[in-house]
Amino acid sequence: MEIRELTPDDLDAALDNRVRSFGPVPEADVASWRDGSASVMAAGRQLGGFDGDRLVSTARMLPFRQWWAGRAVPTGGLAGVTVAPEDRGRGAGRAIVTATLQRSVELGDALSALHPATTALYRGLGWEHAGGLHRVTLKTEGLRGIRAERVPVRRVGPEDAEEVAATVARVHEAARDCGPVDMGVDLWRTRLKHSDWFAYLAEDGFLAYRWSADNASLVIDKVVAGSEGTARALWAIVGSGASTAETVTANLAPYDPVLWLVGEREHDMIDRTQWMLRVLDAPKAVELRGYRPGVSAEIPVHITDGILPANTGAWMLTVKDGEGRLEPAPDDPTAVRVGPRGLAALYAGVPVSTLRRAGLLHGGDVRAEALDAVFAAQPFALDYY
Repeated sequence: MEIRELTPDDLDAALDNRVRSFGPVPEADVASWRDGSASVMAAGRQLGGFDGDRLVSTARMLPFRQWWAGRAVPTGGLAGVTVAPEDRGRGAGRAIVTATLQRSVELGDALSALHPATTALYRGLGWEHAGGLHRVTLKTEGLRGIRAERVPVRRVGPEDAEEVAATVARVHEAARDCGPVDMGVDLWRTRLKHSDWFAYLAEDGFLAYRWSADNASLVIDKVVAGSEGTARALWAIVGSGASTAETVTANLAPYDPVLWLVGEREHDMIDRTQWMLRVLDAPKAVELRGYRPGVSAEIPVHITDGILPANTGAWMLTVKDGEGRLEPAPDDPTAVRVGPRGLAALYAGVPVSTLRRAGLLHGGDVRAEALDAVFAAQPFALDYY
């Protein structure tokens, strides 16, 4: 199988593969899908596997930034992985995803994240479960009781895309969030064109919601707030629909302030789906993420990565004053030893004791106990891609 970059000439075949893998694209969304795919192709971020002239498989790596402790790390969002039904079970999926990993490194991505349709394939190539996408259902009546603050809030559209993107980024940075992705101004511009979106912007917050398909409930596509006043103001807008919508669903952080603002909260209705992470460039990923102030550590680490061998070797992990470094070092018999799955889970804040019991981390001395403080995180996603 030959793997190469896809071009706009391959759009029809790519769409056919997409439909055979995930179902039909609504007619109203086909043009948008084509435009988005053409943009990804132009950036060299969509690959295809070919048997002669026939497209067998596809995968794309979307150019994201992912927040880790308040710092944005360049991340390839793996999506659109398809294999023609008649070619499944022959290694075509593994081949296209492996090629995508290598291309992501070439393009400067330090991490790769994805929402898996299957776990085994991605674990076999070094991804591991890192966090959750939490779909929370709230009673609108409970939101109506949130006292609104007098915070300036205005309606926004596609012409405000840059300001919206910058505002959302500031909120994630200030909150030292882990896991949310910045998909870029162009995608914000596309989203803000949606005629069914009601979008509002505050100085330190953003809200976008719509009616559900049956007009019986409200669906929040994005809500972030950097202060109590803004959180109250934005959620009060949603709560004002209590007379016509019984429930609201939203992708929220596990500790979103609204969960402490609602008047009644006995049983949380949460649908959690997993997302996975892979470290592509270990030194770069360590250097670019954030760390908690006051945490200091110097820990020998040995990484074994058969897919991306540049990560393999003996390293010294040093964290001090909110900065991290992973530098080559002599091999140390007391080093913490991880493969790519263990490294990804460790980076995402999975406790060392959990990783040991799962067989994903070995070795280390008393210094290894500091890893929990170094990588402390509760990663979450707000977007599905």
